[in-house]
Amino acid sequence: MKVLIVDDENKARRLLRCIIEELFSEITTILEASDLETGVALIKEEQPQIVYLDIEMPEYSGLQIVEFLTEEEINFQIIFTTAYNKYAVDAFKITAIDYLLKPIDKTELKLATKKAITTLNKANINTQLNHLKNTFKQLALNKIALEIPKGFIFVSHEEIILFEADGMYTKVYLDNGHTEFICKPIKHFVEQLSNLTFFHKTHRSYFVNIKHIKELSKRDGHHLVMSNNMTIPISKDKRNEFMELIRETFNI
Repeated sequence: MKVLIVDDENKARRLLRCIIEELFSEITTILEASDLETGVALIKEEQPQIVYLDIEMPEYSGLQIVEFLTEEEINFQIIFTTAYNKYAVDAFKITAIDYLLKPIDKTELKLATKKAITTLNKANINTQLNHLKNTFKQLALNKIALEIPKGFIFVSHEEIILFEADGMYTKVYLDNGHTEFICKPIKHFVEQLSNLTFFHKTHRSYFVNIKHIKELSKRDGHHLVMSNNMTIPISKDKRNEFMELIRETFNI
């Protein structure tokens, strides 16, 4: 039997390979890919029976596999390996697709792989994947995924007070008093939330939720006081645009 591991983390691929080799003598070939495009090419060329597919990868999510393969080409079983927290895992429970939470547990891997071997060619994986993608879209309608060391947390847009740049990282201040340190630049969040008019960049280092503005002061240069009492500067080059936004939003 032939399987494929698709994960951008080399360490994660090595660990999964070792466990599979230990548990399944019937799996004779283990292929690896560090991104979805390479994985798709291997699927077409090697025809694996099982694909262990990470969701969060650079460029393309594992869920986008249906965009690269026709329904006829998806004739293998998929087991997602994911660091998503329990809220996102609920989406998997709605479908028949299996998943493994990182760090991988041997017992769970064994059960998922045995199930995949048993059900090979018995399920419409394409339909299941599309169902799963739609479920994640519903989950994301009013929430944003924040990647933390233990996985992901999902917070509603209204819970976010502001984003603060810290080099190539971003601090996310939430209305519950917590601050999350995210391994992505602030530009990532500005682009992701560009369609939401209540988020605005007042300064190269700050991206604020105007719903959480408590005070706007013109003293000592324009600045904001947010609901968590942080003082946020409004840079000169953004001042006119921001003041116009405030006037339109609050009818002042």
